[in-house]
Amino acid sequence: MSDLKKYLDKQLADPAFAEEYEKQRPEYEAIRAMIAARLDSNMTQKELAEKTGIRQSNLSRIENGTCSPTVETLSRIAAGLGKQLKIEFY
Repeated sequence: MSDLKKYLDKQLADPAFAEEYEKQRPEYEAIRAMIAARLDSNMTQKELAEKTGIRQSNLSRIENGTCSPTVETLSRIAAGLGKQLKIEFY
């Protein structure tokens, strides 16, 4: 088990931390999915910016979690990656 996983498991034992972690999980999952799709497409942020018309700096902010994208922005990113955006409730 990695040190990060051990640390996270320890932090998740705190109910307040666990609650906040769960609140932010959907956003982090979306970020991870976006990064994975971009990397699977062997595309740099610059290349994705050129395909989508979204500035590379904005893509960077989305990927590092300092900016929350709209559904429209996520749709443009998906299209730039040759994919479709799918949002699920489960």
